[in-house]
Amino acid sequence: MIQYARAARLKTIEWHGLNHVVHGDVKAARRIGEATVEAGLGVAAYGSYYVLGESERRGLSFSDVLLSAKALGARMVRVWAGNRSPDEASTRFREQISDEARRIADLAAEAGIQLVFEFHQGSLTQTGESCAALMEAVDHCNARAYWQPAPELDVNQNLDQLRCVLPWLVGLHVFHWKPTDLDRHPLAQGELEWARYLDFAGQHHDSLDVLLEFVKGDSVEQFHKDAATLHRLLAHRTIV
Repeated sequence: MIQYARAARLKTIEWHGLNHVVHGDVKAARRIGEATVEAGLGVAAYGSYYVLGESERRGLSFSDVLLSAKALGARMVRVWAGNRSPDEASTRFREQISDEARRIADLAAEAGIQLVFEFHQGSLTQTGESCAALMEAVDHCNARAYWQPAPELDVNQNLDQLRCVLPWLVGLHVFHWKPTDLDRHPLAQGELEWARYLDFAGQHHDSLDVLLEFVKGDSVEQFHKDAATLHRLLAHRTIV
């Protein structure tokens, strides 16, 4: 992956904890982090796939997540806001997730790492409104959020979702899916939409991580084409 990112002239990589940098394998995390930096790239974040309200019960300690993130040299650690959509979540569940979020945000702060919520279906950050509600409930200076467009929404609807997340936004996951998350397309087909998202985000933030994700067919060739599209999108923008 490092060689692909370098060849595509990207600046940073978000490594994840399912098979890139396995939770608790500090030795591998350090090796991968050092190799990333030696290649002239940054480590944007550790995509831990830690699920609040679920992972600790299944034996994944957030302390182990942080050990890997720190060894990797990650500035941020990405987590999931539970495993229920907002309409399935009881008041008690929301409170439990908020309480745990504050606890692990404290732990991450002690490690010098920022806690970032994935913006995703099937969690309390499924929509802009639910994400904002969670962030307001957590009310922690070390808790922030990513954003990504929902494939079933049009551009204006997605901009409304992005608007809700702006106060906590630290980065965007860039891909083009339409009309469902099973339908991946070249990023170039969504270039006009992404120009609007980036322009809007750039009106409110001077600096954001803009991370390429989910290329069509998991193809290396498509990855390079999408990277070229991303370079075009960012060529005259100053948010990264």
